[in-house]
Amino acid sequence: MNTNYLNIYSRYNNLIALKVTPGHFVTSSSHINYYIDMTTLKTRRNEAKAAAKALVQEYVASTVVDTIICLDGTDIIGAYLADELTSAGILSANMHKTVYIITPEQNSVGQLIFRENYMPMIKDKNILVLLATATTGKTVRTALECLEYYGGHIAGVSSIFSAANEIYGQKINTIFTSADIPDYATYPASDCPLCKGNHSINAIVNSFGYAKF
Repeated sequence: MNTNYLNIYSRYNNLIALKVTPGHFVTSSSHINYYIDMTTLKTRRNEAKAAAKALVQEYVASTVVDTIICLDGTDIIGAYLADELTSAGILSANMHKTVYIITPEQNSVGQLIFRENYMPMIKDKNILVLLATATTGKTVRTALECLEYYGGHIAGVSSIFSAANEIYGQKINTIFTSADIPDYATYPASDCPLCKGNHSINAIVNSFGYAKF
């Protein structure tokens, strides 16, 4: 893997940084020209807490959040986000006045699913969706379809990085945008200029990391 990465720091806090590597990378839904590494943000206490504090700034005390759905390995950030929401005075309609933090399973065709024991945390609950990246919108769409199926109500969508301000009618509350990586681009696999230019693929990437091609 190319170790010549750039550190992109958040305007909120220098603890919040992306490690960005230029190249030619393949995801499950597109080709991209940068690999964005969020490993330390998702695993280090101080950085995860700082990310949660940055994300909570977009919400107001009248927002009701009962459950946080964590995607892309954002569980630790999600736990701190629940703390930050509570500290900011954001309400929960749950009887115990605290927030559920859960992660869905994914089946063989890419659908998100919840088992019966999680139904009380989803049905008729106000749900905040938290993910690492929102680029093509596929993950956001999958999450919204899943929660609609299970009877949840969307309270908001938050991400660490998003290439769009809005996806499928949902405003994306994000720390980093494509303005922070000005030439960031995502392409459909069938029409990738990097492939057409015979640029070798550096790695296959997903929320867990990368595998050299």
